[in-house]
Amino acid sequence: MTMAAKTSYLFLAPGVEEVEATATVDALRRASIDVVTVAVGDNLQVKGATGQTLVADSLISSIDAAGADWLIIPGGDPGAQNLAASPELREMLLAHVAGNGRIASICAGPAVVLAPLGILKGKKATCYPGLGDAINSNGGQYVEQTVVVEPGLITSEGPGTTLPFAIEIIRATKGDAAAQAVASGMLVSPDQKLPQ
Repeated sequence: MTMAAKTSYLFLAPGVEEVEATATVDALRRASIDVVTVAVGDNLQVKGATGQTLVADSLISSIDAAGADWLIIPGGDPGAQNLAASPELREMLLAHVAGNGRIASICAGPAVVLAPLGILKGKKATCYPGLGDAINSNGGQYVEQTVVVEPGLITSEGPGTTLPFAIEIIRATKGDAAAQAVASGMLVSPDQKLPQ
């Protein structure tokens, strides 16, 4: 008997960096990873950092993240601040970490959302350049690198590193072959410094 695949959730708040949200979901779905986009707030329509309107699959009030695979936190200004301001999301993240759940975050997300919650304590992580002090001051170790992979945690720098970030989530979820198949199909080239 095979276990049903766990669902992963990617969270959206006003001011989200659109490419980080949409390209991550796109790549994960190409790998047949079940990922649901979740609006943090009471409206499925979320206006992103550059004014694009994204339509989430679900509201945060409608999901149960217990037993989820990945909780994925994109960045954006003020998207990351709006995610950090959500009591429901903070509670989900802390409960997920307490249950040894996996978290992936990119751009301002690691510094603005995860670090203040203590989620990066004792771990190496990256984020949008210039925000690394928030990781260091909350017990983590900022690393200037495209993608940083730690047990249960994947972090990345920003919009231009979204596909390498997504490929590493695929690698951690479904293995090297699936990661390379999606990378190849999307023309994510080796010169984008995929971690080995």
